[in-house]
Amino acid sequence: MCGISGFIGNVANDKEQILVKMMDAIAHRGPDQAGTFVDEEAAFGFRRLSIIDLDHGMQPMFNENKDIVIVFNGEIYNHKELREELIAKGHIFANNADTEVLVHGYEEYGTELLYRLRGMFAFMIYDMKKKLFFGARDFFGIKPFYYTQTEEGNLVFCSEIKGILQFPGIERKVNEEALEQYLSFQYSVLPETFFKGIYKLPAGHFMIYKDGELNVERYFDPMMEPVRESKISLEDTVFDIETLVKNSVDAHMIADVEVGSLLSSGVDSSYVVSQFPGKKTFTVGFLDKNSKYNEVPYAESLVKELDKENYSKNINSDEYFDSISKVMYYMDEPLADPSCIALYFVDQLASEHLKVVLSGEGADEFFGGYNIYHEPISLRPFKFIPKFIKKPMAAIAKKLPNFKGKNFIIRGSKTVEERFIGNANMFSVEERSKLLKTQKTNIPPSQIVESCYAQVKGLNDIAKMQYIDINFWLQGDILLKADKMSMAHSLESRVPLVDIEVFDYSKKMPINYRCNKKATKYAFRIAAKRHLPEATANKKKLGFPVPIRVWLKEDKYFNIVKDAFESEASRQFFNTDRIMSLLKDHKAGKADNSRKIWTIYVFLVWYKVYFEEAIA
Repeated sequence: MCGISGFIGNVANDKEQILVKMMDAIAHRGPDQAGTFVDEEAAFGFRRLSIIDLDHGMQPMFNENKDIVIVFNGEIYNHKELREELIAKGHIFANNADTEVLVHGYEEYGTELLYRLRGMFAFMIYDMKKKLFFGARDFFGIKPFYYTQTEEGNLVFCSEIKGILQFPGIERKVNEEALEQYLSFQYSVLPETFFKGIYKLPAGHFMIYKDGELNVERYFDPMMEPVRESKISLEDTVFDIETLVKNSVDAHMIADVEVGSLLSSGVDSSYVVSQFPGKKTFTVGFLDKNSKYNEVPYAESLVKELDKENYSKNINSDEYFDSISKVMYYMDEPLADPSCIALYFVDQLASEHLKVVLSGEGADEFFGGYNIYHEPISLRPFKFIPKFIKKPMAAIAKKLPNFKGKNFIIRGSKTVEERFIGNANMFSVEERSKLLKTQKTNIPPSQIVESCYAQVKGLNDIAKMQYIDINFWLQGDILLKADKMSMAHSLESRVPLVDIEVFDYSKKMPINYRCNKKATKYAFRIAAKRHLPEATANKKKLGFPVPIRVWLKEDKYFNIVKDAFESEASRQFFNTDRIMSLLKDHKAGKADNSRKIWTIYVFLVWYKVYFEEAIA
């Protein structure tokens, strides 16, 4: 686990000095060691968090002939099997680190190496003989990879944007198109980041850079391929899930240091903890008048039954608000998911005890766990109503005062392609056009996901929704915050449920075993139930509960947000009277605007960190 950085092409200034500045910006990703490689064509930098082969895994790493060099961030969980395969083909290994299988794997298979990997990864390989650079990001986007091309012809890359910002001549300019879509999605959804000209390599993609030309290609598409229930029984499916989860957790335990596990009150992390052979688990909750926002008592109860240890922390509102600037610094881009800050604290707690944790992300996307996946089932009656009737019904409902079932009629009149853009949907096109002072594109969110829907035209609506979430929500929110918040504390976060072998099975599961009238994650919950108390396995999906709705009604935090909403930065981007109305109506109890308020506020905090204070 580490941070990688580098650039390709000549620069007028001292290459080593520039590289060190980039590396220093991401030192938190790898505090144990630092290494560099510099020649006429390129400069590669590496910050190491030692996990496997503690004494010999230093990077940049070379092949035997010293004509191929790599910097790599991640873990290859099948590296021992690949090593044996490559040794049999005549390759000579110098150490036991997983990095070296990528070097020799590239020599043997070229870009086809990617199809043989099981793990999380972002890497850049320099083939000196061919004068070619090969960069790649893992199947689902567990590890980040950012890049830009300068006017002078340099390709600059890094694990975090803040490293790229250290390169000479990089202009900090807000990408207002990214802001526009962020207000709908709550995370950075475009290939171009919030920094104009800086891009993320999407999950399941690789790049080839040669002779000043950059080509980006997709090598993996997380396509859903559900089979009929008649082809596989529920009992066999449950047994297979049990086997898969156990095997994946075991594979993700590979390390030369102690491994712990994060634990919430949800079924996913609880199931992972039940299968993990280690002892230490970590939980955070919030100090409140009831148990709604406090997962600590649940965790303490579960670990007793499972014979584990639990370390916990209760977060108060002041701690939470005081940390937002730090969190946005480490995130690089604004993320309006309130659980991001909670994750920052639980990762901080875990880092005080060890270097590696397991986490339960991914089960919802792969196995059909989100409550919204029930929607196609509840809206099924609308399928039998002709479109020429549905549309006028919805138009009339929109104009009427609020009544029970209004939203149901409106959503029922739309196809899944029209109504679902992923797990979060903050502001509509109409709402954000009133909020923003300038509209860059006015592209509706549905257009952003349109190409993905085109790929899954003939599938069941639930499978379509899963495909959208894997391509957008999982990559842009869930996995990104897992990486950035853990790495902020020099902690490696592993996600055994976001695994290529787990996915290859889950994609074929019958739809009714994923989500049905009885439950979300239906088959997965039955599997979990065999290893957990029944109440845990059947627990309704809550996410990571954070009481911002309550806090924003308190004078102290209302005023903090109010000051931000009335700031000069706010006036630059927003019609402040509009956003102040959202805040005042929430405090008065006229509407629950907490998530919308939070989306705007987080952007303003991020802007202050990166543009007003410019601390990175």
